[in-house]
This record gives sequence, C-alpha cells and structure tokens, in this order.
Amino acid sequence: MIFFSRLAVAGLVLCFSTALWAQEAVIRKVLMERLPGQITKIDEVTRSPVAGVWEVRFNGTEILYSDDKGEFLFVNGSLFDSKTRTDLTEARIEKLLSIDFDKLPLKDAIAIKQGSGARKMAVFADPNCGYCKRFERDIAGIKDVTIYTFLIPILGPDSALKSRNIWCAKDSVKSWRGWMLDNVNPGTAEAGCNASAIERNLAFSRTHRINGTPAVLFEDGTRKPGALPAAAIEQLLVAASKK
Repeated sequence: MIFFSRLAVAGLVLCFSTALWAQEAVIRKVLMERLPGQITKIDEVTRSPVAGVWEVRFNGTEILYSDDKGEFLFVNGSLFDSKTRTDLTEARIEKLLSIDFDKLPLKDAIAIKQGSGARKMAVFADPNCGYCKRFERDIAGIKDVTIYTFLIPILGPDSALKSRNIWCAKDSVKSWRGWMLDNVNPGTAEAGCNASAIERNLAFSRTHRINGTPAVLFEDGTRKPGALPAAAIEQLLVAASKK
C-alpha cells in the first residue's frame, strides 16, 4: 500500500507538471503568434501570486501578465500586494536587473576613495550626461565610500572622445572630477593609449541592459537608475552594508 501510494503521488506530481508545461506552451504559442513585432523572445512563463494570472517575462527583463490562454493581457502595469503595499512587479524587475557586485570588472573602472572607502558602489556614467554631472556633485560629499565609475559613452562621438581622454589621463580621478565638477576639459590622450576598457564597459552595459546614465549599483546587488539625491544614496549604502 505504501509503495502504491508513493506511485500515486509521483503520478499526480507528473500530471501536474505536465499540465503546467502545457499551459505555459499555450501562452508562449499564442503570444508569439499575435505579438511578433513586440515580443522577440519569451524567456519565462510562471504563475503569478494571482490565481489564473501568469507572469510572462520577455526580451530579457520586460514583464506582462496573461490569462491562462494568452487571450487577455495586462501591459505596462504593476501587480501590487494590497496587504504589504508592495509593488511585486518592481521587485521582480529589480531582481532580474541585479548584478553581483563581486563580479564587476573593477579594473575597468575609475576608483575614487572618499574617507575610509569602506563602503562600495559602482556608477555607469557618460561624461556628457547632465544628470551624471549633477549626481557626481551629490556623491562627492558622501563619506567613507569607494566609488567605481565605469565610463560608457552612449551619447555620441564626443562622449567617446572625452571618455578616452579621461581614462588615459595620468590622473584619471582628477581628470574625471575636474570635468564633471568644474568643467575642466580633459587633455588629449596620447595616440598609443590603451582604452579598450571603455569598449569592455560598453559590452558589459549592453549585456546587463544598462541603457541610461547614471546607473548605480550597490554591494548587495541593488541597482537604481537615475541621479538619486545624496540622502537616498546614503540610505542604500547603509542597507547594502547590512546584507
């Protein structure tokens, strides 16, 4: 009887798994057929916390919600938990976009130590980004942090030229801060300077869908877009140090 019960349970689990797989397959097929221009690849179809509603992750980190037949969709909206007032969609996207800080190629960044430098954060920035300049002014006053700045010139040829000149300067920290804080134009880099780090930074940003600057990363993997105020950065640094 025990053997039979175990077989019965195994059979039920297999049937349930098969049913889930079939349901996912239906949603994938319908959406790929009906939205070929908007969805190039469906990465994952999973049950949401709401009965009858499925989370569809596509094109890497984009999310929509579907009924169990792919007939009706929730697009450009967020799923909220009314009890905790938590934006479940935002939490899910943050998890998808998180980057392991320990795996960052820090040798390709400009390292700026402030105070003890005990805390760490990374910033992806373009030298011609106005928001980056404002952000740089704000974070210059934060204490006891090491800031790793990855140059990603995404705003045009002049950004690429300035990034190269800054990276190749004898003192890249002075050159970067001089330009970002005081508008001191970086000098011209020597012809033989190896600026391949910038290309690697661009490749890294494309892989991790860093499409705008500034983009900020903390030691606990938290990633935030935009020029956050210094107070918010301080809170995130404190939170990251506790994990």
